[in-house]
Amino acid sequence: MLSGRRQTEEAAERLLREAGALLEGHFQLASGRHSGVYVEKFRLLERPPQTDALCGMIADWARELSPQVVAGPTTGGIIISYEVARHLGLRSIFAENAEGGGRSFQRGFTIAPGERVLVVDDVLTTGGSVRDVLEAVRAMGGETIAVAVLIDRSGGKSDGPTARLGSVGTDFGVPSFSCLALDLPSYEADGCPLCEQGLPLTIT
Repeated sequence: MLSGRRQTEEAAERLLREAGALLEGHFQLASGRHSGVYVEKFRLLERPPQTDALCGMIADWARELSPQVVAGPTTGGIIISYEVARHLGLRSIFAENAEGGGRSFQRGFTIAPGERVLVVDDVLTTGGSVRDVLEAVRAMGGETIAVAVLIDRSGGKSDGPTARLGSVGTDFGVPSFSCLALDLPSYEADGCPLCEQGLPLTIT
């Protein structure tokens, strides 16, 4: 089982590198912290073969859970939701920003009471977008049965009651999965060793 997980992560990392989405250098993240590695998800999403392969990994993992619909947040999550749903032969819907905060299903999207929902996203950092979708599913009476992401860069190790092999570093209260988990070191700008080395800074 462990070897299978390693193979999944190795394949996912290879696909990200093929797409030019896993970058190494000196980056200023949206948080203001600095890092030597950066994941540019849109470099991946512009490459259908690599995106399709990663979404296939999610679909293979989720199939045994018998989801009935796949949901993701805007923006990148729309593509992930569509591709995973295509692999599973299911509907794909997405939740977008709502007035007053959070996200909601708009444009006529519906979830039947008790319908089993697989929530997906591209890159997990803080988990805020996923939580918004979970709330939107609850608001429509659906049942979230799992959460899956392409890349987990939250840096945590899930050890809650729903943790499983390959689960993400944030416990959402349901089984979870990531194609690749990256525990990336980051630094405060005034104590960054990359700055001390004089490496050029790229603002992401």
